[in-house]
Amino acid sequence: MLRNLCLLFLMFFGGVSLSKAQLIKEFKVTQTKGFELAVVEFTSYKSTTNLKRIRSTDPLYIHGHLEKTNILPVFTYSISNNVLTAALVHKNVESENLGKSITSKIFSSSSVDFDHTWDLGLTTNFLYHLDFNLGMGRSDFDLANLTINQLKIKSASADVHVHYSSESPNQVQMDTLLVTLNMGTVTLDKINFTNAKKIIVEVNYGKINLDFSGGMSNGSQVIAAVGAGTLNLTLPSDSYPIKIKMKTTPMCRTTIPKYFKALGDDTYVTRGYKESDPRRIELTIDVGVGSITVE
Repeated sequence: MLRNLCLLFLMFFGGVSLSKAQLIKEFKVTQTKGFELAVVEFTSYKSTTNLKRIRSTDPLYIHGHLEKTNILPVFTYSISNNVLTAALVHKNVESENLGKSITSKIFSSSSVDFDHTWDLGLTTNFLYHLDFNLGMGRSDFDLANLTINQLKIKSASADVHVHYSSESPNQVQMDTLLVTLNMGTVTLDKINFTNAKKIIVEVNYGKINLDFSGGMSNGSQVIAAVGAGTLNLTLPSDSYPIKIKMKTTPMCRTTIPKYFKALGDDTYVTRGYKESDPRRIELTIDVGVGSITVE
């Protein structure tokens, strides 16, 4: 009898501890009228963040799995001047040393646990302006079947992947695609589907992978900068109008295809480059220490 009571006691308190350690939070906006633009602002200090299109009439659905419940997210939204503004803020209110966390990430031999997982679902029926401010973690942004006016991602230490899981490009011309990291890897696949006028990718320490292999239907200005690390650039055929201006140091190794023509001042163009071509891609590449590979 005593043994059974002890087991029951341990199971009870073990269940309480588990319930305190895990929490599922869901937020959504169900209003569909009174606005033409949906502005989504998302802030998280440590998480795995996923975004994709879902089959729904609601403009925004957020599902969160929190491993620690002592820090709860705050969600708000409002409609004003024909704009829906929705914001989720999940900050670390404890005195956690972010620098120490980054160092632990670099030198830890075990897999990294980012404590929280966020899944954001958008729909095809609305135009979106997205602003992400992330601390540490990894992020996957699947923009297929979505209409994006602007996408900005800022992070202290992360791996960011922006891609299209299907052949469904942006239905409008994106004004700006911005990704800035202190440390990590940025991978942009099928960039032609973004239809972005301006693309800015900056990483202090890490890697940038940019895939322009599909060409661009409209002109685009691109800035890609790495303080220390590598930059890999995949381009379409030389019939596309492409200009590359490189800013490098003696500590940067550069590999560029022979079909590029040098214009001087570290500027190169393809054989098909014309200033008047509306499809032209203007690239400014800046790497301090590391390597640049153009394919």
